[in-house]
Amino acid sequence: MKRVISILLLLTFQYLFSQQKFKIIYQNEDYFTSIIADQDGNIIKKLDPSIYGLNYQPETLGYFSIFSIKDEEGWTAIDINENRLFKVLNTEDGTPSPDDLFENKIRIVDHEDKIGFANDKGKIIIKPQFEQVSTFYKGKAIIGKKCKKIPWLEHATDRDCQHYSTQCEKYGFINKKGKVIMFGRFTFEEIAKKINWKGYE
Repeated sequence: MKRVISILLLLTFQYLFSQQKFKIIYQNEDYFTSIIADQDGNIIKKLDPSIYGLNYQPETLGYFSIFSIKDEEGWTAIDINENRLFKVLNTEDGTPSPDDLFENKIRIVDHEDKIGFANDKGKIIIKPQFEQVSTFYKGKAIIGKKCKKIPWLEHATDRDCQHYSTQCEKYGFINKKGKVIMFGRFTFEEIAKKINWKGYE
């Protein structure tokens, strides 16, 4: 019985510790050595530079931090215990540009590139399921289906910087719980006007 209680207390402590805010700092301006620190800048642990690459928004206090992980594609959110929480949507093809929190929600992606949302605590609140989805604005986000990428310019080679716009055959919108409120053969602009949306695509 004592062993069970000890395990429960340990799990409770780990959970509460994982819900602690932290920030990433660089040691002596060495951008290859990341450190997890508390809100006062006290060092909690040094991160392994053979695993972690670029950090998005160092010095930002939060419940998770976004990294490029070496030998992996995309952006990964970790908590204070280095648990990998989810992959973060890169918002612009051809440029390292992870999504940010809007209305306490950040866009995440799964292995099939479906998009969902996590909250500012690092909890997945809308599972990845959308082909395209905007940020939230006043509790609504625009979704798209049957989408294709339209290149901005002709590219000489695949190694050149690639920039695209996305156009979908159908659009609609969801509420903050992920429920589809309206969907059909509308343009993005028609949906944005209907719900007075002024967020970020």
